[in-house]
Amino acid sequence: MNGPPPLTPAARRILAKDRATLARVISAVENRDPAIVPTLRALFPRAGPARIIGITGPLGVGKSSVINALLAHLRGLGRSVGIIAVDPSSPFTGGSVLGDRIRLERRPGDPGVFIRSMASRGHAGGVAAATLEVTRLLAAFGMDIVLVETVGSGQVDVAIREIASTSVVVLVPHLGDEVQTLKAGLFEIADVFCVNKADLPGADLAAKDLRELVSLAASREGWRPRIVTASAREGRGIGELWAAIEAHEGYLDAGEARALAERRRISAELLGLVTERVEREVAEALASDPAVGQLLDRIVRREIDPHTAAAELAPPARRRSRRR
Repeated sequence: MNGPPPLTPAARRILAKDRATLARVISAVENRDPAIVPTLRALFPRAGPARIIGITGPLGVGKSSVINALLAHLRGLGRSVGIIAVDPSSPFTGGSVLGDRIRLERRPGDPGVFIRSMASRGHAGGVAAATLEVTRLLAAFGMDIVLVETVGSGQVDVAIREIASTSVVVLVPHLGDEVQTLKAGLFEIADVFCVNKADLPGADLAAKDLRELVSLAASREGWRPRIVTASAREGRGIGELWAAIEAHEGYLDAGEARALAERRRISAELLGLVTERVEREVAEALASDPAVGQLLDRIVRREIDPHTAAAELAPPARRRSRRR
């Protein structure tokens, strides 16, 4: 096919900055509604060059406060900002539990801000499968910066690297033992460390410990994580935090690092989409295909084991996914 896909009515409205349409399309993406795929296809080549910044870290470190402070700083610089707050999912409805849109400060009437919470829906790292698609929608809408806040369930949300170009890990003073426990995960994903609540005792010591750990660790693709101390409550250190983020973004642009990271993210996305499609097809077959029902009966009678049955189901699903 030559040229970008034709614009759907919803895609036209999003490019025209229709916030209500954007919200509806995001809901459709969350619900994995296949009817929205033509709109996603149309907007993919038309999404702007938004910077996607991940904010993660353990519970209680003040990630939402840091985002609030960053939002104010970025609006002061004239940057438009989209915020995706990924919340834990309700085990009953699959919906968002914490409602970060409520915890984040709203700025009514500000056309340069769009805030949306999304449910993690049980995905690893607390990052919803749909989050990457939503970042593209916000980029197509015209946002310069997209901040993605992850759940932070006591472990660092490693999956944020499949979405964000720069990952900020937020910590607080007196997390020494936890830093040691999470050290491998922290250094796997962190491009910038932010020691929040620097108005509390021990912040300088925490930053010093992090610098020592960073100096001992091997650099990742030529980049060593920056360490910044900040107090989101007092508004201190937020400019320095953004400068560290921009330094990493500049590093990505200076060589091949951005292209390599994008390739890695697209690879993970393709794997997720294919897995999702195969899972949906097999689930439908389990619910309605008589032949699959007979296969289940054979497993129940111990005539066949689940691994053998899965091998029988998977190849047809793989062939179907290739044809589409």
